[in-house]
Amino acid sequence: MTGQSEDGSNGGEFRGHRDTAQVDVPVAPPRRTGPVGGLPASRSGPPAQASAPLPAQRALTGPVPLPADGRSDASPLVRTVERHLDEILAAVPQPDPIELAVLDAQGLLCAEDVVSQRALPAFDQAALDGYAVRAEDVAGATVARPVELPVVGESVAGASEPSSIGPGLAMRVAAGAMLPAGADVVVPAVWTDGGAARVAVQAAPPVGSYLRRTGDDVAPDDPAVHVGTPIGPAQISLLAAVGRDRVAVRPRPRVAVLSAGTELVEITSPLSPGQVVDVNSYALAAAARDAGADAYRWGILPGDQRRLAEVLESQLLRSDLVLVSGTFSGPAFEMVQEALAALGGMRVSQVAMHPGPAQGFGRLGRDEVPVIFVPGEPVAALVAFEVFVRPAIRLMLGKRQLFRRTVQAISGQHLLSPLGYRQYLHGTVMRHPDGGYVVEPVGEATDALLARMARANCLIVIDEDVTEVAAGGLVTVMPLLLGG
Repeated sequence: MTGQSEDGSNGGEFRGHRDTAQVDVPVAPPRRTGPVGGLPASRSGPPAQASAPLPAQRALTGPVPLPADGRSDASPLVRTVERHLDEILAAVPQPDPIELAVLDAQGLLCAEDVVSQRALPAFDQAALDGYAVRAEDVAGATVARPVELPVVGESVAGASEPSSIGPGLAMRVAAGAMLPAGADVVVPAVWTDGGAARVAVQAAPPVGSYLRRTGDDVAPDDPAVHVGTPIGPAQISLLAAVGRDRVAVRPRPRVAVLSAGTELVEITSPLSPGQVVDVNSYALAAAARDAGADAYRWGILPGDQRRLAEVLESQLLRSDLVLVSGTFSGPAFEMVQEALAALGGMRVSQVAMHPGPAQGFGRLGRDEVPVIFVPGEPVAALVAFEVFVRPAIRLMLGKRQLFRRTVQAISGQHLLSPLGYRQYLHGTVMRHPDGGYVVEPVGEATDALLARMARANCLIVIDEDVTEVAAGGLVTVMPLLLGG
């Protein structure tokens, strides 16, 4: 399948097909036109007012040199979005298929070619209520000159003995009922007078009309559902019809969601000065479920070093992917660093994106389970999820389309963006009465307000080498559709 291959060589890059309609649409390499961290020059107009912080890169196992092709012009220590994403996609596992009851398989991809052992339909049957006749007996019938035929019986849906009709006879049939031998057409009841002993036929449908022959839908030994087919209501219907109550599927990846930070408290706890509610474990678990994962919210990591190590080890054993959010500084992060370093190598580096340039990734534990570390600020955490985690979950599900589809929209406002960083702004996109789309940001680029994010229905994506977009200019917009 396109977009699903992986190659652990060449720095762990993802080697599959990259869809052009995705969040990280290819752009020209960013050009350095001014000092990063100051006021970068734009392509036209006044200098942009936004800049992204550039804290030093940190690594759990010491400094890790970054390949030149993975760096951004923003700084020699800053990785491109694509480089970080490719490393994650190359590392995520492909869970083995499992067998589920057909209803439990809904929303997953079929992992086997299901071959029918039955003919569908299993017998010749009427497609609607009417009268089974021979086409030659009603040839030329019209409303003005109907053809009258004796009615010799009735066939209803359900178990019944085979029946037959001879020349010049009709049999009343119900939709789904067994067709009598000798009949080659069903005249819909609305084209007759509905007679019980004799029926006046007022139309002459051609041979084969309004009936289904044995095996017309699926013949024995024909494939019913193919590998890679998403299982929805129609596929469940077909599986049931061919006698399958269980089917092999690509399972939902198990994702554990944890939060790190001494400032975090549970929702129901009273807040002391400096404390904040653990929003991220709820938001990221919900986002993972929306992406198709079987997400488990563990919550706030303990502050005790020994207990912290136990929790991380247990989550690695039960998960296909572990997602941790937290601030990349302070005593809490240092403790998490220590615990993770004991489980394997993990890189924490700067990525050329805003918000949340600090990102982390590693493969930890005996089974080298992928662990993605995202920023602790809730808005940045959900942006990082969209860019890095959601494509990984969809890859594990076997989806062909890893990325949300994007559209071009007219910006309703003047937008600023830091040079060398790919900017993701929450916005509201709507159709313009004259066609196309118009998008407006919700708040300023520096805002990190949950209420504003909750009103957004899209992300506005501004490329690394663009420092401003004039009102009326075109921007890339990624609609944030639930389950999309």
